Amino acid sequence: MSSTAMSRRRGRGAQQDGPRATFRQLLPFLFEHKRTLIVVAVLSVFGAATSLVQPLLVGQVIEAVQSDRGLGILVWLLIGFVVISSLITGYGHYLLQRTGTAVVYSSRRKLIARILHLPVSEFDARRTGDLVSRVGTDTTLLYAVLTQGLADAAGSALLFVGALIAMLLIDPVLLLLIVVVLGASVAVVTALSGRIRTASTAQQVKVGELASGVERAVGSIRTVRASGATERETETVSALASDAYGIGVRIAKISSLVVPIANVALQLSLLVVLGVGGFRVADGTITIAALITFILFLFMLIMPLATTFGAITSVNQALGALGRIQEVLDLPTETERDADIAASLSAELRAQDDDAHAMAIEFRDVRFRYPENVVAAREAAAKEARTLLADAHLEASEDVPAADVEREVLRGVSFAVPRGSRVALVGPSGAGKSTILSLIERFYDPTGGSIRLWGHDSRTYARDELRAQFGYVEQDAPTLAGTLADNLRLAAPNASDAECERVLRAVNLGDVLERSPLGLHAPVGEDGVMLSGGERQRLAIARALLTDAPILLLDESTSSLDGVNEQRMRDAIDAVSADRTLIVIAHRLSTVVDSDAIVVLQDGVVVGRGTHEELVQSTPLYRDLARHQLLA
Repeated sequence: MSSTAMSRRRGRGAQQDGPRATFRQLLPFLFEHKRTLIVVAVLSVFGAATSLVQPLLVGQVIEAVQSDRGLGILVWLLIGFVVISSLITGYGHYLLQRTGTAVVYSSRRKLIARILHLPVSEFDARRTGDLVSRVGTDTTLLYAVLTQGLADAAGSALLFVGALIAMLLIDPVLLLLIVVVLGASVAVVTALSGRIRTASTAQQVKVGELASGVERAVGSIRTVRASGATERETETVSALASDAYGIGVRIAKISSLVVPIANVALQLSLLVVLGVGGFRVADGTITIAALITFILFLFMLIMPLATTFGAITSVNQALGALGRIQEVLDLPTETERDADIAASLSAELRAQDDDAHAMAIEFRDVRFRYPENVVAAREAAAKEARTLLADAHLEASEDVPAADVEREVLRGVSFAVPRGSRVALVGPSGAGKSTILSLIERFYDPTGGSIRLWGHDSRTYARDELRAQFGYVEQDAPTLAGTLADNLRLAAPNASDAECERVLRAVNLGDVLERSPLGLHAPVGEDGVMLSGGERQRLAIARALLTDAPILLLDESTSSLDGVNEQRMRDAIDAVSADRTLIVIAHRLSTVVDSDAIVVLQDGVVVGRGTHEELVQSTPLYRDLARHQLLA
């Protein structure tokens, strides 16, 4: 096994058990379909009743044959009850299958809705593949709860109790021997059930890690191939698959004990009945017809017991998966605490008028530190990267430094953006520029200070209302699988074809429209693979322009453009920004030298603000940046 696989096992062993759910947490998923389940329970009871009548009829048929009496209607009654029982069982099985599918569907809808409303910090702290696994694999295990005996528990209970009473009336001695044998098997299965739940939870965790590993490798396949890392990635992902396989084998071993225990219980019970019952028939304690009836009831006693054993296994596996589902469902949504936050703000801040003199955006002594879950995730990612480098025989300490995310990313940042102005944020990597845009969009809230929009604390706005004020182009903005129109209409679903074409031509993407006879409906491929890097970036800018938002937030929006397209993009932004406010992040100072104001950041602190000419004179960091880019 590779060192990568071993390190994964050592590093994640403590989390292997994962969250666990209780049976009570499973009930809401079932109660959504309580009407159907009641029908199934009623059918199950009727089916059990028709089944319990059959051994009694068989006993009467045997007695009639022994006494040379005519069978009369007995045979027809027996056939009728068999047919009715079969029809009831078949229809009940259909309802269970349908309800099981509905439970999976409703749980997936809940999970998808919750995931898409989680705070951005949760996505920064969790792996995409693991979340996808919870929607797909984990929810599927809920299906087994209904289809493997839980929902028809009422009928099984009636069948079990009815058979027990009938056997007691026929021969209490034989029944006592059967109870001893079956009681031992039940005790063993109960002991195994806890181990099944623990192993099942661990397996679902590993399946989530496997999905994350596959998603990472496939999502960066070009980089993996170009780096000659195909075999290493194959080994890494295969190690995760091996871990999941190992736990699956452990579950199979434990579960496989349940079936033999049930079979042994049945066979031993049958042998006891035949052996002891034969002696009791011989001494005249019971008749042959009574013994045969007793044996038939024994099978009816064993059937619900075997069903219960199977249900124990399936329910414990489902509870392991439900724990992972419930973990996500219990997470607070992005907006869950917004009302409390808004209410806690002072009345003075909320009451200020939205007048023409208010700044579009204003930062007041803003401080920010990433949440603990994001810090932990980034530290884990850094550790994993060092492990991968060690596996490739590279010096991890030099190539991947430890994640420095515990410090404050922003430390008392203050600046203002007047309406209709263009303000640029510049500084070295890690200075906090992209974090500022994330705070403006309320992907995170500041840990200190305040951010004001149009004169009001931004936290007093509903998030949808707040974000409608911005056209946001993030760094490395993703291109969605689909068509050009699908990407453009993500934020403006009612935009016309003419409006879509207008913004595409505004960002110099007219040739992309003409490249295919499908025009706006031409596919862009997975992650926009059919477009160049510059075209993907311009498409993201076009999407932001189409929203007609009063404020544009551009994070390195021209970093993938050549000189000609960069100038065309600047011209396009100039054209659409006449009545808009712009906040632009750029490493190329040539794209922001004509801004109304430039804010210089270093290590989360504002070290300078002013125009290009002023900063060249007043701010050493900016002067060095300008000199290196031949602008000073």
